[in-house]
Amino acid sequence: MPISQFNHIRLLRYAGLFTYLCVGVPLLRYNTLLDEMFERQRPPAYLVYWLLCYLVFGVVYWLLTHRLGSARVSPLKIALLAVVVAAAVAVGWFSQSGLSALLLVVVAGLLPWILPLRVAMIWAILQNYLLVPGFASIPGWTVTEALLQASMYLGLSVMTFFTSVVAKQQAEARDEQRRLNSELRATRALLAESSRIAERLRIARELHDLVGHHLTALSLNLEVASHLVHQPAQEHVRKAQSVAKLLLTDVREVVSQMREDDAIDLTQALQTLIEGVPQLDIRLELPPRFSVDDPRRAQVLLRCAQEIITNTVRHSGADTLWLRFELADGTAVIRSRDDGRGAEGLKPGNGLSGMRERLAQFGGRLDINTARDQGFALNAWLPLETTT
Repeated sequence: MPISQFNHIRLLRYAGLFTYLCVGVPLLRYNTLLDEMFERQRPPAYLVYWLLCYLVFGVVYWLLTHRLGSARVSPLKIALLAVVVAAAVAVGWFSQSGLSALLLVVVAGLLPWILPLRVAMIWAILQNYLLVPGFASIPGWTVTEALLQASMYLGLSVMTFFTSVVAKQQAEARDEQRRLNSELRATRALLAESSRIAERLRIARELHDLVGHHLTALSLNLEVASHLVHQPAQEHVRKAQSVAKLLLTDVREVVSQMREDDAIDLTQALQTLIEGVPQLDIRLELPPRFSVDDPRRAQVLLRCAQEIITNTVRHSGADTLWLRFELADGTAVIRSRDDGRGAEGLKPGNGLSGMRERLAQFGGRLDINTARDQGFALNAWLPLETTT
């Protein structure tokens, strides 16, 4: 299987894990390291502390990268990030080596995925200079030499950091392309459904106007002929007249059925819309048959769903979006909520303003409820019938 087909986040996670395991190779010489501790007149317990900090780094790293692609910046992630940095620095302190710098290179690759870019850059620089006290504690090292050593390792961290930034940007671009492709396919599904309905209506009109008209004329002519001919021809004319009337009844029934089933089914379009949205778990709930008679209203509902999903992906930092459609008393209702960070004093942008305007054209309305750390909830109502 080509490497491009692997999940990029999983690749990053396992690459960091491999680097972490390589850093632990010196610990395989445990007895030799213990002898060196005695020679350096350092407490043997330092070797145990080194091992414990190394293990803490690995466990916390694995937990931290479990949902690495999530857009939400949570206090828990920041706390775990602080723990891995502290564990890495402690490894360097107890081992009096540059192993901690290699662990911080692993951390630098995670920072763009966890923190905003500017904050991540500052964090990457500061964490590297936390190594200075550890380097300065090595016998024979001065503070100046420790600063130079930390600066040298900073170069590796910066390279790893910006490589991860580029990977994240490319991943986001691919995800955005997938989302836009889903919107395109959903719109195409809606257009196909509208075209199907329009074609059914055209055929129904043709049957009613042409075939129905000719069958009616045929029935009238056969009625006249039945009074002009004598037996035995009159009996055949009567049978032909009955067949013409039966055909006219069948045509009218077919036309009625075709007109009754002229509603646009939105189910496929909405399901297609949510298929290509990465890094967001969308829980879609629909009525057993979600159909709308008016193509314009059907388009409004699809556009509202697109805007809700787009806003959630771009702004909310949510992991889950609950999106529910209801039909009640001639009104389509959209209920959505997410588990994102929410907002205080929300100022609707072009997307929400456009949604409100689309709904208002048909007498609908929009209600927004959000607060900081309380997620984002939106309810929309769209009348499916024109009121006078």
